[in-house]
Parts: sequence; structure tokens; C-alpha cells
Amino acid sequence: MSLLTAAITLFLILDPLGNLPIVMAVLRGLPKARRLKVLARELIFALIIMLAFLFAGQAALNALGLQPEAISIAGGVILFLIALKMIFPPPGGILNLKEGEEPLIVPLATPMIAGPSVLAILLLMSNQSPELMGRWVLAVLIAWAGTASILMFAPKIEQWLGSRVIQALERLMGMILVILAVQMLLDGLAMYLGVSK
Repeated sequence: MSLLTAAITLFLILDPLGNLPIVMAVLRGLPKARRLKVLARELIFALIIMLAFLFAGQAALNALGLQPEAISIAGGVILFLIALKMIFPPPGGILNLKEGEEPLIVPLATPMIAGPSVLAILLLMSNQSPELMGRWVLAVLIAWAGTASILMFAPKIEQWLGSRVIQALERLMGMILVILAVQMLLDGLAMYLGVSK
């Protein structure tokens, strides 16, 4: 996986456009002067969590005795399920945060930004190519920076694009993610069956 592919994949999974309405709903009860500070703090927490999973991934897999093929197939399944939720979002709210309550790590840093699908992909990347850790760190930083840029300007972006355009973009990202998920499943099956590309 190239740096660009890794960064785009992580960015799609982080789904900043899909998270825009949720982030705005979580921060709506806070004073306007506090919203950006809280969001910046949560983004930094999310970055720390992602980097921790990236560097601890190989040790965790070794401790659990998991094979790369299983991780690739499981990661593909997770991506596929996340992509389906992006294309066909469930009705109703996702969060149970009380009005005026300031989030701390949960629910914004995790699972909203650094969610299980992102962490699974980071585990997979660190397991498959631990010698490319510098590349993976850079991919995480690029995807995180893109996500942070979009989320920090959430109110203006939502105002410019409108909710319908944001929903359409989220579904488009979901369709691209389905393709990536299928490729990951095929790669895992090929490794398991010993089929060369």
C-alpha cells in the first residue's frame, strides 16, 4: 500500500464530512468561544489514540497469535459494514450526550474520530509492513490533518454546502470504501490460499 493510498483510505474511514452534523450537535450546547478549543483537544486525543494503536499493533497481534490473513479479512469486513452505514445511514441519533455536557475523549475523540474501523486498519498496516512505519505515521498525520481541517470549519462548511450535499458526499465516500473493503478481503483470501497476484 502506497502512502497516498494509505492516507486516502484512512481519510475515508475517518469520514469527516459524515461526522460534521454529529460534531456540530455535540458542540451545540457549549459556549461558542469554547467549541473550537474542545474540538481541537478531541482531535489531538484522537491522533494520540491512532498513533498508539499503530505502534502497539504488532505487539498486540503477536500477543493474540493472529495471522495477517485473518486481520486483512476482518478489516475488510469491518470496512464493508462501515461503508454500508455511510451509504445507508441508520435513522435516529447516534450519541447520548446530555445537553451542555462537554465531551472528553468519548464520544468525539473515540469512537467518532478514532473509531474501531480506523484502529483495525492501523493494526493491519503495522502488522503487514512494520518496516514502513514512517510511511504509516505520515499517512496517519495526513489523514488526521485533512479531517481536522474539515471538522474545525464544520459550521462554515455545513452552511456553504448544505445538508443534502454533505449527505451525498458521505454516500460517495461510502461507495469508494466498499471497493477498498472488497479489495482488502480479496488480498486476505489470496494470502490465505497462497495465490500470487
